[in-house]
Amino acid sequence: MAKDDSAAPKLTINDIARLAGVSKKTVSRVINRSPLLNRETRDRVEKIILDTGYVPNPQARALALGRNFLIGLVYDNPNAQMVLSMQRGILEALRGTEFELVVRPVDRGSGAVMDDILGFVIRQRLFGVIVLPPLSESDALAQLLDEAGCRYVRMGSALLDDNEHMVASNDREAVADAVRHLIAQGHQRIGLIAGPHGFRSAKERREGFEMALSEAGISLPRSFIADGEYTFESGIAASENLFALSPPPTAIFASNDEMAAGVLYAARLRGIDVPEQLSIIGFDDTPLTTRVWPPLTTVRWPIAAMGRSAALKLIGTAVGDQGEASEPSLFSSTLIRRSSVAPPPAS
Repeated sequence: MAKDDSAAPKLTINDIARLAGVSKKTVSRVINRSPLLNRETRDRVEKIILDTGYVPNPQARALALGRNFLIGLVYDNPNAQMVLSMQRGILEALRGTEFELVVRPVDRGSGAVMDDILGFVIRQRLFGVIVLPPLSESDALAQLLDEAGCRYVRMGSALLDDNEHMVASNDREAVADAVRHLIAQGHQRIGLIAGPHGFRSAKERREGFEMALSEAGISLPRSFIADGEYTFESGIAASENLFALSPPPTAIFASNDEMAAGVLYAARLRGIDVPEQLSIIGFDDTPLTTRVWPPLTTVRWPIAAMGRSAALKLIGTAVGDQGEASEPSLFSSTLIRRSSVAPPPAS
């Protein structure tokens, strides 16, 4: 008579730990592919898992934790490429783990945005959530997530929270470096296309722009600053305002690459040669900067690296890693020099 394997008790993580002569935490690290193990221990545990046919049960673990193995990404941001780059970094961190990513766009202008986010967290029983700017700049939202018992990490253009809850970039200094580059090329009339009102990134980038001008003793009228919305279309509209000045700027810093591409497009329509008559710098270093002509000088924003770090801060303890203790919170943006910047035309 054949043996009925279905009646045999299922192996548990404790059984695997006992057979391997290691702790349950070590087995968990092997299952979640943590790098914090030596090869000999990993091979021994993996062999026992293979020989016994043990299959980890994520549903049982989720029930015990009171959470699903889901990481939420919450955003309301017009910069689609930034959101995609953030997702790429998060997914890189989640690869090989039990965790999955759930993406939730919201309307920050809605009076019910807080309830919307809280409902999303509760319905999905999220393990943790990553919040993109400008939503991440809300201390009230951070407090709401904390009171709901939901782990969170905020992304921003400046440090707004402690290391456990923050990944940030040095936007102000990065933009100052970009404008210093224009000044070193000989530019004095430099226009700014600012980001949307209410975005901390827009504020930090404008302050970096103004800091570099002040250092060089350059004073420009308010008309050299045009408002944008981080979109291609707003870059066109803002650049038209700057082109209408007399005399117009010889260089423009746009607060993201979408708007910088809009400046380039508007310049082409007017017959303005780039960089011979107009230099342009953007911010982000998205793929489009090398797909236009001339390729755009820009500030490289390490969005994917920030996304990876944010995810690891959330899941580190669950997969047996150091979590937030080993992940950086501040990331450096750097100027990438291409062909859209040259000395200004001779007067």
